[in-house]
Amino acid sequence: MTTTDLLLALIAGYVLGSIPFGVILTRMAGAGNLHEIGSGGTGATNVLRTGRKGLAAATLLLDLFKGVVAVLLARAIWPGLEEWAGLAAIVGHCFPIWLKLRGGKGVATLMGVALGLAWPIGLVFAVVWIGMLAITRISSAGGMSASVAAPIAAYQLGYQDYALALAIMALVVLWRHRQNIGRLLNGTEPKVGKK
Repeated sequence: MTTTDLLLALIAGYVLGSIPFGVILTRMAGAGNLHEIGSGGTGATNVLRTGRKGLAAATLLLDLFKGVVAVLLARAIWPGLEEWAGLAAIVGHCFPIWLKLRGGKGVATLMGVALGLAWPIGLVFAVVWIGMLAITRISSAGGMSASVAAPIAAYQLGYQDYALALAIMALVVLWRHRQNIGRLLNGTEPKVGKK
């Protein structure tokens, strides 16, 4: 592993992560400008606010997929750097240079990264995400809980090499949710399906 390898893995991860599938799909479908809808984010939750459930589901899957691809590509070309390519994908999704750093919040892409790194970590992520969403009906609560669970799961399930990078990814996701955290604390965070 060289510095050049690390740089290339980071660039590849960032470029993959920064593909704004939510923006692309909503524009193609004539569903509006995501930056002028809801939170202004480019992820599936904001796409859902357009009223297009199919577009939101497609955005979720594509954002997840780019996280998986970033990890698997790095594992194939720069083995040992896959977790850092995954981190770069999260940063790319949240802060895409093409959209003046106005991206999504990283939850679906982080699930893809977790699945790509090790499916048991991805499984824990999915269970926590879906479980918290089912209990609270609050998208941000599910996403943040799952993001925090990922590094813990990595450490507990024997994937300690991935725990640090996943912890940094979770911090990025929490930072992107800082306004949601404020609304959760004062009880004004909207529930899924509510205006």
